[in-house]
Order: sequence, then C-alpha cells, then structure tokens
Amino acid sequence: MLEQETHSHVTLQLFDANTIQDLTWPETDDGRYARQYLLPLIQQGAMPFIANAQTTCMALLIDRQIVLPVTVNQREYDNSYVCSPYSHYVSYAKEELVLLENPALKYVFARVFDLLGALGKLCSINRVVHVNNWLFPTNLYPQITPAQVTAIIAFMRQRFPHHTIVFRSLNEHTNSTLLSNLRQAGCLPVASRQVYLVHPSDPKALNAKARWLLKRDHALLTHQGYRVVGMDELRAEDVPRIVELYNALYLGKYSLYNPMFTEAFIMQALQHKILELVALKKDGRIDAVLGYFWRNGVMTTPLFGYDTTLLQEIGLYRMLSVTLFQIAQERGLLLHESSGAAQFKRNRGAFGVIEYSAVYMRHLSLHRRLYWQLLALLLDRIGVPFMQKHKL
Repeated sequence: MLEQETHSHVTLQLFDANTIQDLTWPETDDGRYARQYLLPLIQQGAMPFIANAQTTCMALLIDRQIVLPVTVNQREYDNSYVCSPYSHYVSYAKEELVLLENPALKYVFARVFDLLGALGKLCSINRVVHVNNWLFPTNLYPQITPAQVTAIIAFMRQRFPHHTIVFRSLNEHTNSTLLSNLRQAGCLPVASRQVYLVHPSDPKALNAKARWLLKRDHALLTHQGYRVVGMDELRAEDVPRIVELYNALYLGKYSLYNPMFTEAFIMQALQHKILELVALKKDGRIDAVLGYFWRNGVMTTPLFGYDTTLLQEIGLYRMLSVTLFQIAQERGLLLHESSGAAQFKRNRGAFGVIEYSAVYMRHLSLHRRLYWQLLALLLDRIGVPFMQKHKL
C-alpha cells in the first residue's frame, strides 16, 4: 500500500494483492459494489473471470470515499482491448477492415496498422496503467473533483514512472467536465471509437419512426412467445448457457479481443449483482441475455448475447435491444449503447459521439510521447472523419 497527500489535501491509497486486506471499503452502494467485484480479481487475478485479460488489478482509494480499479500492464500484446492499447488501436482495428468494400483502401489501411503496430511495440504502447478500468468495454465514472484528478495523475506518475497513464471511455456528452479536467491536468485525448447514446425517457429524443420501430420490436416478444426473465429466476445451471450466448455474439461474430467472460464471472454477477442479468426465455430455454449496470445516471451493457444459430427473422437482437431500452426508460437513465450496429441504433433514437482515452505521458521519454501524439493526430485527421462519414 502506498499513500500520498497532495497540496490540495487529497488522500490516495493504492492496494494490491498483498495489501488488499487492509483496505477499508466505503460503506456506500458504489463501495460495496467495488468490494464484491474487485476483491476476487485482485486476490486471484483477472483471468479466472475474464480469460483474455492478462493484467495486474489494484484498487485506488480516494479520500476514503471512492474506490477505482487500476490495471497495470507491461507488454501482453495478445490481450483483450480493455487493458491493451495495442489490441485496441492495432489488432482490433485491423479486424474492422473487413467492413471496407474498397480492396485498395483496405490494403493501404492494413499496412498503416502494421506500421503503427511495429512502432507501438518499439515505443512500449502497452506499458500502461489504466485508471477506473473495470475491464468492461465501457467504463462508467463516479464524480471526481478537479483536485482529485490532479492528485491521481501525480500519484500514478510517482508510483509508475515508466508507464503511460490512461483513462478510458470518455466522451463529451456524458464526461465533458471530467474530460476537460483531464485535459487541464495534462492529458492528451486520443480518439478510440464512435459510441451511441439515447435518452429513452425523453420524448423529444425519439421521432415518429423511432417510436414505431421500438413498438414493433416490443411486439415481437409476444409474437415469438418469449418471456423476459430477471435475476430472481436465473440459476447456477443457467450460467453455461449465458456464457455460450455471449461468446456466440461478441467472440464468434465480432472479435476475440472482446473480453472473454468466464462462468466464474457470471456466477459472481449472479451472486453479487456485479451485473443485473436479464434473459429472454421460451419453452424452458434461454435464447438471449443481457447484463447491465449504471452509475451517475448512465447505464451500459457489457454483457449482450443471443443464439446466433436461430433464424435472424425471429428478431432476438431486436427483442433484446428493446428490452434494454425499456429498462433504461423505466429507470430514467441515459443508455450508453457502446459501438456497433450503428444504423440500427440511429433508427431507434440514438446519436453518435466520439469516445476518447485521456492519455498522460508527459513524464515519459521523447519517442514514447511522440508515438501517442502521432496516434492522436492520425485518429483526429483520418480516423474520426472516417468513423463519422461511414457512421461506424
């Protein structure tokens, strides 16, 4: 455990596997959630729960009131993108080139990614500390003051002098103040992807077409004979099926760089409500599942999957999506729909925003700083316009 008190009287403590038993967890909803989720990952390592998350997990206690997960990496290039900038900006990005119909353009981009990957390894792109990294595709943030932001960066810079310090999953719509504070503290915003947000409880957010599509999607539940099943009806024997459905979509259809949730993780989610799990069930069989959580009025879904062997005409994706929409609507939450299926989400009221990682690297050597600056420049000049033009 390390402790530092800054000039602004912010107290920070960092706990690892050897000291985590000394952490006094805050007696708040967020504190209890952090304890249930993070304690096993710190004590046992992340991989028993997320099979492709090779990382060291720690817990950062801020002013004895806020707990943020911290992940530490060195190289681990064949790793989930949730803890590997290399996987996110090189490996996963190369896989996305299948969406391009122009062979020449696909070839050029592939060579660019090859070059970025080679340079990235030379510049230790994966020697990184992620702050507030829950190892989910989208991280949600608690309220953090400007003084705490400054103190966190100073503390991490002292504790990890050779690591890049990164805050993932930031956008101007839900994190504008935090993003501004991180910029002022010396962080460089590096674009990562385009994500989709929707305000289900705001009547002005939905036009007539969106309302009609959502009504039609909801009618499918009755038409197809599916029942929405909550946590109280899910059992341990459902865990392998839940993992199977998630894997079928996120790993089988999308990418192996997505987090590989294990049965142990799903059991944790069931027992301790790490995620609120909801399933679509018919004739005693679960054919679709989602898992969500929320913080500060924003809700997101790290777990989403369905039986991809069934006919697309059944509409499992549509039924699962409208179920998620209704949950957010009932709770009065902004729904963060992550990336992918862009046109589908836009048709149902979502709008796209660019997501960033805030990268602090002022303490690093010149060549490592230049790499992050080059990456940010390429994404701003080429990547972001491309994502926006093609509505990715």
